[in-house]
Amino acid sequence: MQFTINRSEFIKAMNHVSRAISSRTSMPILTGVKLELDETGLTLTGSNTDISIETKIPFSDDQAKLEQTQPGALVLPASFFANIVKRLPGETFTLTNNDGLQAKITSESAEFDINGQDAQSYPHLPEIEVTNHLILPAATLTEVISQTVIAVSKQLSQPILTGVHFIIAGGNLTAVATDRHRLAQRTVTFGESDVNADIIIPGPSLTQLQAMLDDVETVDVRVAENQVIFQLGENTVFYSRLLEGNYPDASRLIPTEKRTTLTINARDLLQTIERAALLSHEGRSNVIQFMVSDSRSTISSNSPEVGRVEEEIFAAQTSGDELTISFNPDYMREALKSFGDEEIQIGFKTPLDPFTLVPTNNETNFIQLITPVRTY
Repeated sequence: MQFTINRSEFIKAMNHVSRAISSRTSMPILTGVKLELDETGLTLTGSNTDISIETKIPFSDDQAKLEQTQPGALVLPASFFANIVKRLPGETFTLTNNDGLQAKITSESAEFDINGQDAQSYPHLPEIEVTNHLILPAATLTEVISQTVIAVSKQLSQPILTGVHFIIAGGNLTAVATDRHRLAQRTVTFGESDVNADIIIPGPSLTQLQAMLDDVETVDVRVAENQVIFQLGENTVFYSRLLEGNYPDASRLIPTEKRTTLTINARDLLQTIERAALLSHEGRSNVIQFMVSDSRSTISSNSPEVGRVEEEIFAAQTSGDELTISFNPDYMREALKSFGDEEIQIGFKTPLDPFTLVPTNNETNFIQLITPVRTY
């Protein structure tokens, strides 16, 4: 194998596939990146068994300036190889592999020899039968992921909750995540469609996918039996395994009754929460209190080890019963960030029931739910 390529364009492709490569794996070959050169272009592949990413640099890419001398394939140590390419002196570099397992990398006066592994030993990407596929704007998918993935569980003892539940039916996509302390749900309408799917995608997979969506306009989502595939533009494919099992019915967790409501700008409330959290984080319980009434509403935190903070908040509207509720400020902070600068309504039932946060227009069919902390 031998080719010459623009260094910066190669680094972009390498950054994509590196998201699927882990230094900690039971298969040593998966710490490497697979390079395969054929008559259509250069394909880079990375995998960690949970996700696999394949990106292609075609000969038709004018910016990449890919020139082929000899086709072939080789697996090179990903981190070491990437660091070398980033530090090469020239705008282009040449990689040569003459049938053995060693690659020579040259750029201007620099020359490196790297030991590789046989590409035949690299696991093949799954060949799967696609049962459903759906095209979504990348910006919409980015928003859905950022609004829901914050609520996935970090506890591996509940593996099903470490993913986001995607339900596609009747022209709607609903994404739900919960760790049993909070819940995030977002519904997107994409028009008439006969696509139906009920899948659970691991949260870490979605986090890596989200970071790759800025460079594309649309995403082709394809669902198979135990895999989901995201086609990003023409040249990059993202594979993720699916979690097996039945996701709990999250709709039962959402209260239908509100006895107290408060309408406020999400960003203004977020800043107040962050100030109160400075003190709560220093204490043992990491809890803050929210007192809501028609006359005066406050956020406060009392830590015997450190001190006390109280700040009045100025809501656009308050109605219903007076209420004091305690909660984890980190959950509240992440929920508020997902709304940006929107005006939201917070709905309470009792101090011990979960409360909800929704945009006042709720045109996006978006809801965050937080379970309060019992302090007595």
